[in-house]
Amino acid sequence: MIMKAVRFHEFGSPEVLRFEDADQPSAAEGQVLVRVSGSAFNPADSGIRSGTLPFPVSLPHVPGYDVSGTIAALGEGVSAFQVGDAVVGFLPMGADGSAAEYVVAPADVLVSAPSTIPLADAAAFPSVALTAWQGLFDLGELTNGQRVLITGAGGAVGGYAIQLAKRAGAYVIATASSRSHDAVAAAGADQVIDHTSARVLDSVSEPVDVLFNLAPLSDEEFTALVDIVRDGGIVVSTAAWMTTPGDDTRGVRTAGVFVRPDTDELAQLVALVDSGELTVSITQRVTLSELPGIHALAADGGLHGKVIAVPNTN
Repeated sequence: MIMKAVRFHEFGSPEVLRFEDADQPSAAEGQVLVRVSGSAFNPADSGIRSGTLPFPVSLPHVPGYDVSGTIAALGEGVSAFQVGDAVVGFLPMGADGSAAEYVVAPADVLVSAPSTIPLADAAAFPSVALTAWQGLFDLGELTNGQRVLITGAGGAVGGYAIQLAKRAGAYVIATASSRSHDAVAAAGADQVIDHTSARVLDSVSEPVDVLFNLAPLSDEEFTALVDIVRDGGIVVSTAAWMTTPGDDTRGVRTAGVFVRPDTDELAQLVALVDSGELTVSITQRVTLSELPGIHALAADGGLHGKVIAVPNTN
């Protein structure tokens, strides 16, 4: 069977993306076939497409590692789902992704989708919310009453990090540009610092227990922020391309976030969405055929907020 998909046959700029016919995949043992409702665009999609992120993908490749949709077929040995179930998940980043009408997924990376938001919109949060959860709690061990500084909080991960940290009882300080100030404040930050007009070091009055970096800081900027972290605290960063600075003399530890598809955590996040304790924000919905334009917009620095691609209606 034939489906529509966005694919690239060579690495390069957004112009290598094609909206085209492709063979519909089949679910092997332990897998399910998902009829896609939503596919999220993430910055890493650009890195994989350009070849600058070294994921071992086979060409042609379908991008998109966050998915929401319904189960269309079950592979051998799958008993956790039934055909027609609404699911959401964080797909293996090296496999063909969700920017298509159908995608094959390991059954063990999927959970039941939230029921209180549109199914397509549910694709917006798996990898970014998991990044926030794992950075704050699995690595940062953030607990009630602690203080956390989230740098670069205006992005998708930052919005979830603020909400989750506040729910955990932490005092949240967030840095963001003026463009993102209102969104960051609405997410629940106790203090918002415009890093374009104020020095973060001068704006934080007391040490923090956790510094959670989501921003492309210079080495000098990042190292300077370690002074804000209390003795015995921790610096957690998603910036895999640079060394995370700590301070051995004061016992300030470091950790890097390499997000993993933890379904126990994802199911808890879904429950928070359904209870209204976690808000999923969507900036724009486009069709799959428009997705190459989103890649181009991101490459030009003109993309802000979360974009969801949905299959074209015939």
